[in-house]
Amino acid sequence: MNEQTLSMRLERVAAHVPAGARLADIGSDHGYLPVALMRRGLITAAVAGEVAATPFQAAERTVRENDLQQHISVRLADGLAAIKPDDGITAVSVCGMGGETIRDILDSGKAHLSGQERLILQPNGGEQPLRQWLMENGYRILSEEVLRENRFDYEIIVAERAEPVSYSDQELYFGPLHLQTRSPAFLTKWQHKLRHKQKTLSHLARVQHNLPEQKLQDITRQARWINELLA
Repeated sequence: MNEQTLSMRLERVAAHVPAGARLADIGSDHGYLPVALMRRGLITAAVAGEVAATPFQAAERTVRENDLQQHISVRLADGLAAIKPDDGITAVSVCGMGGETIRDILDSGKAHLSGQERLILQPNGGEQPLRQWLMENGYRILSEEVLRENRFDYEIIVAERAEPVSYSDQELYFGPLHLQTRSPAFLTKWQHKLRHKQKTLSHLARVQHNLPEQKLQDITRQARWINELLA
């Protein structure tokens, strides 16, 4: 993967960035996403934010080698602190981290969001707490996608501030739009998950593990939900 050939996962993220956007890519790694979008003429400006020195330097190098220093600012900053008020950011992408980590980045950096931005989030697991945060902070989910790459299921969640929305526990767990569309990739993901849950439950039954009752109830309930989904 490089700035000319994105991974399938990042290509799908790129597809949700509105044309002409001013993008903040948080946890930008090598800066491939903003550089690719800028090279294609799909965005007008970008900020590539990184909290760690090594990927920050890698992103700087990618931007420099593509001669895009005028259009992409690479910043060493923690989460959304990479965004400055005069950037006029209209889209924020956060990819390749756990859903809880993305939630924490959004929550601790709320002051840096105007509320006008589209959020394009690609969590590696932990989608439920991320959806919970979006709901509690007035974001409506506009698009959800599951894709499989290198034997791993990835989700992409796109959200914007809207009228308050209330999702049920199952909608938060599976994704409200996934429950409507039930794409083949989505169903395959949950077939894998169900096998994993069933293995966990049978293992716990065998070893008489002293798992907290609440935890056991959660796993049992989730397995029941998945069974109902796939029935």
